[in-house]
Amino acid sequence: MRGSTFFNRASSVFHDHPILSKLIIISTVSGGGLLVFSDASPFQSLITDSSCEDEVKTKKKMVVLGTGWGGTSFLKNLKNSNYDVHVISPRNYFTFTPLLPSVTNGTVEARSIVEPIRNIVRKKPYNVEFKEAECYKIDPANKKVYCRSSNSGETKEFTLDYDVLVMAMGARPNTFNTPGVEEHAHFLKEVEDAQKLRRSVIDCYERASLPSVSEEERKQIMHFVVVGGGPTGVEYAAELHDFAFEDLANLYPSLKSYLKITLLEAGNQILNMFDKRISDFAREKFEKDGIHVKTGSMVVKVSDKDISIKETQTGQTDSISYGMVLWSTGIATRPVIVDFMKQIGQANRRVLATDEWLRVEGSEGVYALGDCATINQRRLMDDVEAIFSKANKNNTGALDIKDLKEVVGQIYERYPQVKLHMEKNHLKNFDAMLKKAQENDKKQIDLETFKNALSKVDFQVKNLPATAQVAAQQGQYLAKCFNQMERCETYPEGPLRFRGSGHHRFQPFRYKYSGQFAPLGGEQTAAQFSGDWVSIGHGTQCLWYSVYASKLISWRTKALVVSDWFRRFIFGRDSSQI
Repeated sequence: MRGSTFFNRASSVFHDHPILSKLIIISTVSGGGLLVFSDASPFQSLITDSSCEDEVKTKKKMVVLGTGWGGTSFLKNLKNSNYDVHVISPRNYFTFTPLLPSVTNGTVEARSIVEPIRNIVRKKPYNVEFKEAECYKIDPANKKVYCRSSNSGETKEFTLDYDVLVMAMGARPNTFNTPGVEEHAHFLKEVEDAQKLRRSVIDCYERASLPSVSEEERKQIMHFVVVGGGPTGVEYAAELHDFAFEDLANLYPSLKSYLKITLLEAGNQILNMFDKRISDFAREKFEKDGIHVKTGSMVVKVSDKDISIKETQTGQTDSISYGMVLWSTGIATRPVIVDFMKQIGQANRRVLATDEWLRVEGSEGVYALGDCATINQRRLMDDVEAIFSKANKNNTGALDIKDLKEVVGQIYERYPQVKLHMEKNHLKNFDAMLKKAQENDKKQIDLETFKNALSKVDFQVKNLPATAQVAAQQGQYLAKCFNQMERCETYPEGPLRFRGSGHHRFQPFRYKYSGQFAPLGGEQTAAQFSGDWVSIGHGTQCLWYSVYASKLISWRTKALVVSDWFRRFIFGRDSSQI
């Protein structure tokens, strides 16, 4: 259904814009990309009651903090006109962050990957106001947010009340309190970071070209260091290598022999969240390309010219000089979120916790999604006695396998770790898991046997990764829930309440993994999809082009990015500092 809707919309756009259609057709050279990365629908069982037409007359005031993947996905999919929506963000645009590394080397222009928020929401059925400001304090007791705007050097502060608060503020780079990182390292979280990084690289080339620079200084200036072997660090190292050898080597031939790129990773391997086949291939390719990969190297200090590292196995310390350093070691919670967590009793947590419906625990009317929060998945063993009691309707103290049939589906929906446990242990179904726990051939299962069967299930509970894919799905899910709220007296049934009677209002959020890419340079990309499917090579790079072209947020950005790709193939990358 979603695929047909997409192509119906695409057909109308192609009919109205024939030139644009040619660009989009070229960009989606691999049709598989549209299928593999089609929008996930973790809320397919949320069925709207179309027969209900009664709507709430009093509109509620909704404040949305952030215009990243989570916030923008929420705004795009929200259709309920019963809310007055106020959007607060220090940026008046959405950024397609997967292409930020391409901005750092001139493959793609910064304006090509951003879309103004006002363009995204201007045709929505709900009232929306955007305010370019930063939220610096949240008062959950009085339902207020405090904001600060600093335009043209003039600071203005204001306060907004809310009935519903949607927090999609993202996260900040995690420096692990390493001395010197904030002062001397570059980051890659925003468009401004990519532009600054690009200017810094060109500046290093220009400084190294000066006749007054000594050999030692030239070696230092031309040493580019990337700290962090995750997807961002690896992709940037690959992009920098291609930029240096395919474009800058022709413009600065005398500096080619001085160029050195080093990738530092504290762990034992790069891309450790990918399949080992991809990690091994990436390391081998980097070594072949001349990118120095140092694993087991933890950065302990950064100065204006040197990086101090400590070998995790031997404990030995070393110092390496550099001309430019990129810090890409993960994310940390923003200070405003940390302060908010203290107010609602979550001070002992690393990140803001929500339930499976994205409701912030300990705060009424507040929802959180994306990198600023994590879902606190409910533990099965906390409810095992309630589940047993719900299935044991006759109060016999023992269960037949058939007694569980009514609740098995509800268990799967409420506790996704059950299926993960069965997959890991090669169990075909819930019955097989219970029978494995029995020490005899009894047809009935008592409470202790039931507990024993489920005792190891909660070991499979995992936090969702902090990726754009997760945030976008959460925004889409939450919008669909709000589209049904305040409209009808009856709601679609969610999973069974094991503690209490009835059902939950909605189905909980379920993340659907669609796969992930790792561009490795030289027109080669690695990809990992569900089902242990790994693809590496030039063909995967074509898939990468197709998927990213299809995922860009508007037809304008699609056309601009595709034209940038063509420009790069014909004229090369831009090396100016503009």
